[in-house]
Amino acid sequence: MELHNLISVTATSEPDVYSVVVDLTDANNERYEAEHISRASDPYGLGPNVRAAVDQWIADGKPVLPYTAPPTLAPDRVTARQFKLQLLSDGLLDQVEGWIATQSQAVQIAYANSGTFVRDEPMMQAGFAALGFTTEQIDAFFTAADKL
Repeated sequence: MELHNLISVTATSEPDVYSVVVDLTDANNERYEAEHISRASDPYGLGPNVRAAVDQWIADGKPVLPYTAPPTLAPDRVTARQFKLQLLSDGLLDQVEGWIATQSQAVQIAYANSGTFVRDEPMMQAGFAALGFTTEQIDAFFTAADKL
């Protein structure tokens, strides 16, 4: 394997560990760009060569892109307790229970007896649509409920 050059260096959530895009030729003599995680303690394969190149990159004052945390995904389900306490916290409990009372018996039974509320379930989607919730508001609701 041969390291030709570095394309970019990005910090990671770990100190002194970098995500590096490298231009390399592999053992099959194929040349391409690949991502490499560079740690100072990596003695294997191209690890030492990549690390030396990263150290030189930094010494030369080339940009190290900042670490960007992956987006937090909203939970897809919460317990009935969490769901109803979040409705109460948001001042929506009476409005939702009033809406539930106007729905079919199946919806009323599901609301009263579900142990878990799943955001993509059709009855749940109908309820959020009736409240005029956007996808972002549903995400925020489930994220907050998950913390209760």
